[in-house]
Amino acid sequence: MQHALATRPGRAATRRPRRPGSVVEEVAGETREGTKGTIEGPYYVPDAPALPAEATLPMREDEAGTPLLFQGQVTSVDGTPLPAATVEIRQADDEGYYSQFAPNLPEWNLRATVTADETGHFKIHTIQPVPYQIPPTAPAARLIRAAGWHPWRPAHLHLKVSAPGYQLITTQLYFQGGDHVTDDIASAVKPELILAPTPTGNGRDHEVTYDFVLDKA
Repeated sequence: MQHALATRPGRAATRRPRRPGSVVEEVAGETREGTKGTIEGPYYVPDAPALPAEATLPMREDEAGTPLLFQGQVTSVDGTPLPAATVEIRQADDEGYYSQFAPNLPEWNLRATVTADETGHFKIHTIQPVPYQIPPTAPAARLIRAAGWHPWRPAHLHLKVSAPGYQLITTQLYFQGGDHVTDDIASAVKPELILAPTPTGNGRDHEVTYDFVLDKA
């Protein structure tokens, strides 16, 4: 099931049209004032482990990758904090694999549902993901090869953020300067969804703050 490599491929010369999924999402989100959404993407599994407002994602003891503190606040459009908002997060590991869709990964590796505190804040300790390829056996793979496109997605976090009485936002967050941010095969990157992590005091770990704004239902 090899579908994710850390090496950087060559760029394809053929220009890709925008994928229908990204267009549909954009139309659906035209009336939203809050955080930008994007395609859900694959590998979503409901009922990930519930964790408190400050938590470390389930991971192996020797999980490879750069440690990342992903933190922020969930508010309404008018700035009101949303206590007990939920932040569902999932991501690939340092080799580009998702738990439950690759062998030898713990069931809920790098997946969780985090409940924000009474002021809507959350702090999630994880690792910074890497780019990965669309699996060569995926339904779209044959089209990608025939068109001469590269099959790569930039590194990203998948998120579903919700609160009672507010619209669920489904989105992905990307990393500034990363490979394929400018030529994502899924055409899902938006400027508002790009993170710029900074080193922490130890010089090795990274941290980044991103706030979510929800529209009323």
